[in-house]
Amino acid sequence: MPIFHIFLVAVIQGLTEFLPVSSSGHLILLPNLTALDDQGLAIDVAAHVGTLGAVVLYYLSDVRLAILGLPRALAGKRDTQGSKLAFLLIIATIPVVVAGLILKVTGLNEAMRSITVIGWTMLGFGILLWWADQKGHTSKSESDWTTRDAWLLGIWQAVALIPGTSRSGITITGARFLGYERSDAAKIAMLMSIPTIFASGALLGLDVAAQADLAMLKDMSLAALFSFAAALIALSLMMRLLKSVSFTPYVIYRVILGVVLLTIAYSQ
Repeated sequence: MPIFHIFLVAVIQGLTEFLPVSSSGHLILLPNLTALDDQGLAIDVAAHVGTLGAVVLYYLSDVRLAILGLPRALAGKRDTQGSKLAFLLIIATIPVVVAGLILKVTGLNEAMRSITVIGWTMLGFGILLWWADQKGHTSKSESDWTTRDAWLLGIWQAVALIPGTSRSGITITGARFLGYERSDAAKIAMLMSIPTIFASGALLGLDVAAQADLAMLKDMSLAALFSFAAALIALSLMMRLLKSVSFTPYVIYRVILGVVLLTIAYSQ
């Protein structure tokens, strides 16, 4: 696979995974709107591994806390900060895992990979993000995260299986509606992405493992490296900007892209 193609796919994945603009939507659009071939499952998996590494590194102290608390959480105990965080992340991941398996078994995940679907989700969920960000009250921080909120945000996250929705965007939207402050809403969404990306990568990785050869492993290594760097930059910039800027710039981008895609879809 040409290195430029690998670089393009990995950077798009890395930049859009944590920004509320939909990484899956952009990756589906790449072969649809250009002369490039579909990058294939192996590169998708590698790019996801790169973004996983970036978010783990960025929130390393929280990840370490959750890992240390995992045994107590699995034992039904939530008496430490780590065990509580681990438990809430488990709860928040259940809906997307269940929904993902249903879509895979029924084949609906392939049926939704169209420019029309992505156009409408870009537009509709972009406006919903703006509404939640501007009109939602702010009364909670990450320390107020509860089991109820984890279930609700998990359901919001499951909606992101529709291409173009944006996993981070829809989770942030749900958190803002629940009253979480901007940066705390984003942090919760990013922490929720860790088990979700891990589960997705592990599932897809099983399909790739049997086909892997030396050339493929080389391409995958480059994709993971490029996406790691792009994701770390995007995540760092977004979290810094949230101290002074709302989500409106991302909403504007989504609305413009959504209108362009719908224009293309309905003019064909």
